[in-house]
Amino acid sequence: MSEAIRWTIKVSKETDLSLRTLLGAQGMKKGDLSKFVEDAVRWRMFDRRVQSLKDRNQDVSARDLEAEIDKAVRAVRKEGRRRAR
Repeated sequence: MSEAIRWTIKVSKETDLSLRTLLGAQGMKKGDLSKFVEDAVRWRMFDRRVQSLKDRNQDVSARDLEAEIDKAVRAVRKEGRRRAR
């Protein structure tokens, strides 16, 4: 973490107790709560992005989607080989 920003958040007592119990059972310390929250937020943002992409591409055939992915992979590999020279 480069520069930490302080958040003030509210959660239910049940969530607080459950999370602290979980962290304590895993031998985590006080500062690990922030790490846990940051990890959870990152995973949630990733999950939303993936769902957004799935929704956007739901009408695209699997064949067309694979072709676009293959095309993008080839372009990235070509660029990587070009830079390596």
